[in-house]
Amino acid sequence: MIASVRQRYNQLFSEEKYKSFLADLNESYHFGIKFRIAETPIFVPRKFKEKLIQASDSIIDFLVREDFKKVTEKAIPPNFFVPQETEHTLFLALDFALVKDEMGELQPRLIEMQGFPSLFGFQDFLARKYKEHFDIPTGFSSHFGLSPEAYRDKLKKALLGNHPPENVILLEVDPLEQNTGIDFVITEHLTGIFPVHIGHVEREGRKLYYRKLGKKIPIHRIYNRVIFDELIKRSDLHLQFNLIENVDVEWAGHPNWFFRISKFTMPLIKSAFIPECKFLDEFNFFPRDLENYVLKPLFSFSGSGIIFHVTQKEIDDVPVGERKNFILQRKVYYEPVIQAPDGMVKTEIRLLFLWEEGQKRPQLVTNLARLSRGEMIGVKFNKDKTWVGGSVCFFET
Repeated sequence: MIASVRQRYNQLFSEEKYKSFLADLNESYHFGIKFRIAETPIFVPRKFKEKLIQASDSIIDFLVREDFKKVTEKAIPPNFFVPQETEHTLFLALDFALVKDEMGELQPRLIEMQGFPSLFGFQDFLARKYKEHFDIPTGFSSHFGLSPEAYRDKLKKALLGNHPPENVILLEVDPLEQNTGIDFVITEHLTGIFPVHIGHVEREGRKLYYRKLGKKIPIHRIYNRVIFDELIKRSDLHLQFNLIENVDVEWAGHPNWFFRISKFTMPLIKSAFIPECKFLDEFNFFPRDLENYVLKPLFSFSGSGIIFHVTQKEIDDVPVGERKNFILQRKVYYEPVIQAPDGMVKTEIRLLFLWEEGQKRPQLVTNLARLSRGEMIGVKFNKDKTWVGGSVCFFET
């Protein structure tokens, strides 16, 4: 995106450097990363960084409305409501595709939004390793107004609250088996928060406990990484604690915000940075050019269930009573903007925010990027390709 920086990076790139970089990533914590890491970071010019911030502000203006909980009360499926909901989300992730508008100008377009944590630990580590192994010019940062040290301190404070690390857990289904396992390992290294399988949580009345090295330890705060989608698929689990039970814990990332800030929220927000989208049950007549839309189930994760090439039959096959659980969204066509040695690559930028207690708005702190040569962003669309996968943006300061 910055021609001179890109040209220099590509000239100095070598497969030997990349292999050394990957080896370092996998060996630093003695934990193999389960997803592909791209050969390059993204260099974002100051002007486009300002556009991303403008887009985010237009969306956050809706999230901070006093009636936000009221207008999103139907977002949470009745059987998934978790008690003791916090005033607002702790985490916010906004995913932007990079597209060209009618004037040929590069613009951000919101693709997804999540009131749920992302790779807050891993992305800081990844940026540091890109700097160690490749030529990253001065005057660029992966964080926003924070040094790496200040960023890690802020993340630690957000996760721990006012509790000792041993009384805070990272809760997930088989955490170290997840694709995001490396983030959990790094988070433990940064904060002391131990990753715990939900099936290993013990409950006594309203009190929760976990065991570490044979010691039974009280749980006072949960950094939640459990997604209901996966939890309900695991019929093999025998749980003493179900997320929807009212227990004496604080939440670092209350589960209800996964639903409140999600695909459900996008049709409610009027912003030039959000593609046209409506709940399926709100259509009296469906667009004739359905090939220019995607059909998305509200309650799915990581792109599962999305119909990219929509036909009228596929819409007709959705039962009328279920149409409130789908959105029809105008397609966004990613503009290839990253020059690889053998062609152009598309990208998606995820801006990551922390919304600390007592603050009026979430604070932009860091980012995540994904590179793709396929029809969509994601592993299954990029098999056997190079210069694709997980990455990070360095923004011109």
